[in-house]
Amino acid sequence: MVTRLIGCIFAVLLLSITAYSQEEATSPALTISGSVDAYYRFNFQNAKDIPATNNFTSFTNSQNSFELGMASVKFDYSKGKIGAVVDLGVGPRASEFSYAESGALSALKQGYVTYSPSDAVTFSMGKWATHVGYELLDPQLNRNYSMSYMFSYGPFSHTGIKADFSLGGGFGAMLGIANATDNLSASFAKKNILAQISQSGDVVSAYLNYVGGKDLGDNSINQVGLTATVAISDMFSIGYDGTVKSVKPDGGSSASWWGSAIYLNVDPSETFGLTLRGEYFDDKDGAAGFGTSLFDATISLDIKPVEGLIILPELRLDSAKDPFFFTNSDSDTPTGKSTATFVLAAIVSF
Repeated sequence: MVTRLIGCIFAVLLLSITAYSQEEATSPALTISGSVDAYYRFNFQNAKDIPATNNFTSFTNSQNSFELGMASVKFDYSKGKIGAVVDLGVGPRASEFSYAESGALSALKQGYVTYSPSDAVTFSMGKWATHVGYELLDPQLNRNYSMSYMFSYGPFSHTGIKADFSLGGGFGAMLGIANATDNLSASFAKKNILAQISQSGDVVSAYLNYVGGKDLGDNSINQVGLTATVAISDMFSIGYDGTVKSVKPDGGSSASWWGSAIYLNVDPSETFGLTLRGEYFDDKDGAAGFGTSLFDATISLDIKPVEGLIILPELRLDSAKDPFFFTNSDSDTPTGKSTATFVLAAIVSF
């Protein structure tokens, strides 16, 4: 199936090159953007005798400490029908995102080339951030600073080739093939199939996403996710993220986890916003390593006193069906079923 998919993408690429071989003369354009973020996190259980931070999601694994999140710069080049993106980052946030790599490659968030033979199709090859999920790596693009469980245990990136299609009427599709999830290099390994169907409108936008194939441990993985946004008014919008992932070892039985989250976004002015995230994450099978179900409720303020600066205070409550969180009286076994955390972040983007 994977071989046939490669053949299909290659055939479409050849037809596109043949049909649109005349490159129009266009001046090259280079756009540079980026961000720097820092944060302070305090978990009210303060389990300093263990120690344990009671953090089980990405990018905020600290306790009572001021931390650099990430310093990032992105170069976006285009000339006519071709383009290239180099997206670099340093700091714990970037390192966790590229956890499968080491050395200088851990600073490569994205790096890919594009070719658009027409307005209806764009081919991309290289490494890019995943299409799955509501939340994104760059903090200025999220409404909450701490990350969801679904983001943290879903895919981060893909390295491969894909084709994005504009079907008209706001509809789009994507089809691709990539290395095992999050791996920049995967010689001899079986590949993953990527797919997306989307619809974008002024009020409602929705994305149905898929990743399936083998991981580097030769386990079969399948993940399906739905992301949607509804703009009720200029002041109020609703976001939704839902996904299910199954993992089946070679010759073993399948295990899965699933999650669902709602984001309520209120923006009374251009300088102030509020977001409430409620997420349920079910991992009773232990596919993500928890063996229980969890819930997080997070309320964040987006304060923008000047253009380019976001001050983001956040209060988060995590709870679990079973004892899962450490308290300041625990030795080495967690006894708490809930924990509360405060985060203060500052983000400058350009």
